[in-house]
Amino acid sequence: QAQLVESGGGLVQAGGSLSLSCAASGRTFSGYSMGWFRQAPGKEREFVAVISRSGSSTWYKESVRGRFVISRDNAKNSLYLQMSNLKPEDTAVYYCAARDSLMWSTREAEYTYWGQGTQVTVSS
Repeated sequence: QAQLVESGGGLVQAGGSLSLSCAASGRTFSGYSMGWFRQAPGKEREFVAVISRSGSSTWYKESVRGRFVISRDNAKNSLYLQMSNLKPEDTAVYYCAARDSLMWSTREAEYTYWGQGTQVTVSS
């Protein structure tokens, strides 16, 4: 099993930047493909970004591509999401998730382990 804990959320003005972290414990972190998802008030949780087990492959939700960067440090059992040029519509609870598979996925249902989430609020 994997335990995931997000940190780094907060309040930021539109156009600002924020960096999220996800600390993993339990099974070997490098064995998981990892994703970031988010859930805005009154909306379903949605895919944001995914990274392969080695970190060599990434994929992004179209609306965040070019503004967000997902990365990982397997030696530190950590996942990151660097967010820049933030917009009010990025306001949500952000979750990291782990998938015990070689293949990464954008589908929420295919992730087994989830963190508790961290709030990101972007003011206009």
